[in-house]
Amino acid sequence: MSEAAGFAAGITDREFEIFRALVHARTGIALTPQKRLLLQSRLAKRLRVLGLATFTEYHEYLTLRDPGGEEMVHFINGVTTHKTEFFREPHHFAYLRDEWAPLKRLRSRRAGDRVLRFWSAACSTGEEAYSIAMTLLEALPEVGEDWDLRILASDIDTDVLTHGADGTYGVDQIGPIPPPLRSRYLLRGTGPKAGLVRIRPSLRGLIVFRRISLLDEPWPIRTRFDAIFCRNALIYFDRPTQARILERLVGFLKDDGFLMLGHSETVHGLGLELVPVGNTIYRCTRPAEPRA
Repeated sequence: MSEAAGFAAGITDREFEIFRALVHARTGIALTPQKRLLLQSRLAKRLRVLGLATFTEYHEYLTLRDPGGEEMVHFINGVTTHKTEFFREPHHFAYLRDEWAPLKRLRSRRAGDRVLRFWSAACSTGEEAYSIAMTLLEALPEVGEDWDLRILASDIDTDVLTHGADGTYGVDQIGPIPPPLRSRYLLRGTGPKAGLVRIRPSLRGLIVFRRISLLDEPWPIRTRFDAIFCRNALIYFDRPTQARILERLVGFLKDDGFLMLGHSETVHGLGLELVPVGNTIYRCTRPAEPRA
């Protein structure tokens, strides 16, 4: 029996529209009618936990009996989608290694700027952020000595952030990591931890995991980034929401910063200060600010 079988007749058209509106208001995600059974299945888990019989009761619980917002956190965690893997869309990491890093090293010799800031937005369980860190450490071995590198990894889901910060994964998940990098950056579990690996503390220490919704205004960020990875998150938003988020992301790029999007996402037609330099790789073209 499927998870939602007990609720197959439970979620009415009206209830679906109510939750559809709530999901959009809280997360920006635009659920299509085709997502109805998926939503029903995920909400059914919370109904069972709370001992509720209908989806209307669950909506009343969220709006009237959850003053501290604890259940709203579970609700948001339950309706968001998290598909990720190490070195997903590898051309982005190849660009960092082969194109961006050599140019950054050359510029740093001239200007002395050795501060590196990266943002993995909608980071899920952290594989993307760790892939960025491994790539940069391999391309710029002097990071940690002469370079100041920090990576912000953010998501709306608190459960995946906890997972990412812990940095523990199954051995079946590390296939995309090149073997030399596995030996340098992963610790293999033994005994009860056999079958698991954990990111080495030196790598985990480069990354800060924080809960940030892309809908939050303002974002609690006080820096600009060399590159922002916001991949395969915008596809869940409607086009006006995508445009607003992209415009704000560009505002957080350094004047020569880069934006990495997912393979089915585009900035075409939005009039942003970006030019394509590779497959779903865009460089900020904002004029440099005058230097004192």
